[in-house]
Amino acid sequence: MPPRINIPPVTRISLIVLLLQSALSAAIRYRQWTANSEIVIPYLNLVPQLSVVYPWTFLSTTLVESNVFTLSIACFTLYHGGRYLERAWSGREFAKFLLVGSLVPNVLTFGTTIFFFALTRNEGWTLMTIAGTIPLQISFLVAFSQLVPAHTVTLFRGILSLRVPRFPLLYIGLVTLLTLTPMLTVASWFLAVYGFIVSWTYLRFYKPVFPDLDASQPSHLRGDASETFAFAEFFPGPIRPFVAGISDQVFNVLVAMRLCSPFSAADISAARGDHHHHNFSQRGVPGSARAEAERRRALALKALDQRLHAATAHAAARAQNAPPPPAVVPPIPSATGPTVQSQPQSSAQKTMTVQSGGEMLGETSYNPDGEDRHGA
Repeated sequence: MPPRINIPPVTRISLIVLLLQSALSAAIRYRQWTANSEIVIPYLNLVPQLSVVYPWTFLSTTLVESNVFTLSIACFTLYHGGRYLERAWSGREFAKFLLVGSLVPNVLTFGTTIFFFALTRNEGWTLMTIAGTIPLQISFLVAFSQLVPAHTVTLFRGILSLRVPRFPLLYIGLVTLLTLTPMLTVASWFLAVYGFIVSWTYLRFYKPVFPDLDASQPSHLRGDASETFAFAEFFPGPIRPFVAGISDQVFNVLVAMRLCSPFSAADISAARGDHHHHNFSQRGVPGSARAEAERRRALALKALDQRLHAATAHAAARAQNAPPPPAVVPPIPSATGPTVQSQPQSSAQKTMTVQSGGEMLGETSYNPDGEDRHGA
């Protein structure tokens, strides 16, 4: 009997809606397709000039993809990212994050197209389709940057090694390149930029935080005051001070307008957490205990792998150096099971052996103090 795939409820509902709406969009496009016209679906996708009478499109347009390639990427992102975040935050908080990360960027992009139409009087701005999971994809990258900021992802067999907080800007750069081609419109670039800013703002200042059992922090804590999640941390080192100066000025303006509240000393202390062990900053956000447990589990598996290799090599050396048994004495079958050499490797040992000896396309590692090796 095949194993049952366990998908949390909010992630499962989002995947079903994505597949149904994308299939409906494809069917409508197929029935109305002509060689000389561009098909728009104003009651499913957000089109500034046509979708005002369909207000639900400000939310539904996020879970609509127009081709198989982008649909595959969206399903992969929502399946893996949604499962991780929903289990780390709870279904209710994950649903709120999806709502903020999709609705607000769509509204901001809608307003941007109207603004450029008012400046240029070019009707193409208001007929531009605003759709796709781009704001959710970059929101997931920002959320991972908050939960596992010290993890490093190695790509292309060790050629490129980047920390998780570098991926949001790389994603924006990729979207920027694709907007120069017919694959994406400029609306996709606005969605990526607004999705990055909105998701970081929500996680930084507004998202409720579940208190960690291993850290003393108030139960009413909101946002993330840790230095590792500052806005400048997403940028490369040379321009980080410049970005930090600008972001501080913007923050001061928002505080003066009472749109944001400055962090208190208790918030900062809770975000720093326990920094006396292993030089690891225990951040006061949901998932910090999970990240620490994963780090300890990886270290334990590595130590177990080393011990198993040492025991196997020692037993093999003893077997080679042992004198042969007398010919007149027949061998007695062992009643204690196979020897160390013939025992099958455990699944954990096989996994660690492949990771340490084989070549992999991509892997992750935990490196809280080191810097990125190439261009990070």
